[in-house]
Amino acid sequence: MNLVIRAVEPEDAEQVVGILNPIIAAGIHTVFDQPFSVQAEREYIEQFPERGVFLAAVAPEAGRIVGFQSMEPFAKYTGAFDHVGVLGTYVAEDYRRKGIARRLFQETFAVARERGYEKIFTFVRTDNPAALQTYLAQGFSIIGTARKQAKLNGRYIDEVLIEKLFI
Repeated sequence: MNLVIRAVEPEDAEQVVGILNPIIAAGIHTVFDQPFSVQAEREYIEQFPERGVFLAAVAPEAGRIVGFQSMEPFAKYTGAFDHVGVLGTYVAEDYRRKGIARRLFQETFAVARERGYEKIFTFVRTDNPAALQTYLAQGFSIIGTARKQAKLNGRYIDEVLIEKLFI
């Protein structure tokens, strides 16, 4: 699949929420429980941390963003975690299993290393085995399970903690 991987821009907010909000509405792949407005997403993009990595996968034939990854510094309250980023990966439902996440990972890893990151950390819902397999295929390792980590619609959800080390 022909893809262009580029930095997300404020003008992309509508397309980003166009991918994210259906995933939230489905209630099975993320712990986000409220949809995002275009304005809120635009503000998020405008205020995105300088050291962060926020990339879009654009399918030229579709003329739109079909996936994105955002990675932010793990914590702002201490410099002890400056080498750690927290990652999220989202692909439009009609474009899954086409190598989009793999391409996003490749570029995110390269940019993360350039910006001084040595480790990427994230959580994956235990009831989302496809996402977990995607991350594991990219070299992430399972480091534990956070029991009852999220509570959505009165139901507890465990999350698998995973990391990828560059060092």
